[in-house]
Amino acid sequence: MLLEKIEALLSEVQQLHAANAEEIEALRLKYLSKRGEIASLMSDFRQVAGEQKRVIGMKLNELKQKATERINALRDEISTTGGATESLDLTRTAYPIELGTRHPISIVTNEIIDIFSRMGFTLADGPEVEDDLHVFTKMNFAADHPARDMQDTFFVETNADDVAKNIILRSHTSSVQARVMDTTQPPIRVICPGRVYRNEAITARAHCFFHQVEGLYIDRNVSFTDLKQVLLSFARELFGADTKIRLRPSFFPFTEPSAEMDISCHICGGVGCGFCKHTGWVEILGCGMVDPNVLELCGIDSSIYSGYAFGVGVERITNLKYRVSDLRMFSENDTRFLREFESAY
Repeated sequence: MLLEKIEALLSEVQQLHAANAEEIEALRLKYLSKRGEIASLMSDFRQVAGEQKRVIGMKLNELKQKATERINALRDEISTTGGATESLDLTRTAYPIELGTRHPISIVTNEIIDIFSRMGFTLADGPEVEDDLHVFTKMNFAADHPARDMQDTFFVETNADDVAKNIILRSHTSSVQARVMDTTQPPIRVICPGRVYRNEAITARAHCFFHQVEGLYIDRNVSFTDLKQVLLSFARELFGADTKIRLRPSFFPFTEPSAEMDISCHICGGVGCGFCKHTGWVEILGCGMVDPNVLELCGIDSSIYSGYAFGVGVERITNLKYRVSDLRMFSENDTRFLREFESAY
């Protein structure tokens, strides 16, 4: 009876097959483990009569050897062929895996930070979810200023009884400047990069969120001439040594006097083209001397200290450098668009 079981298992192990490593391990456990088929036959072998032990013992050894050889052969087949076709992951990326690229907004932001860092500016950061106090009140915005209206600002939480506690998404990184001035006495020289939010219709030329890099310098005897020289150096570092700038009078609640800065069009060299609307100039930032009211609201004595501030739109600069016609492309995560910047850093 035992001999018949051994012969049946010998025939069975010769026909073993497996599609992957998991199935091979299951076969090993079934036949060769301590609780497997062959181990069970070994237990029965103890009851065999003495005259039959030699013949049955040889058959048991043959069975164990054949089973081991067959399972090892299956393991070699799997390692050589990689298993059955159905076990292949056909969705895997072909080797070598392509390296990613930096986003154009990140490339330009880092370039701007590097330029101002070499001028002595340090980085400052603040929350994107802010309060009305730091976004508007300490920046000298009047209580009825249109920027506070729902048409321009995303309100997260509104408390009509206490405007200072209104929770909003910051509409400019000037709130970071307010926080720095609240906690630091001059001299202050910082740049504040970050994302900002405004309740605007999304088009090729506008978006409900974008990126800024704002700068602030406060010390004794800071003048508009200092501001102009810093911005001229910045423009020439970013767009080339032949770049010219011009400052046009403007108005911002937090600076007085205020100005908007244009650079000579680096595409046509200032001659005039479609990109600069045939004027030879392109606007890139707003700037001005920090309003004394802002200094006082932030706990800085305006009779001793003065300062300047400026704000650069990163998407605007990126458009100028890479001629991206549609702002929406920056946030769509289209890998075809991003691959164009593989060698831009």
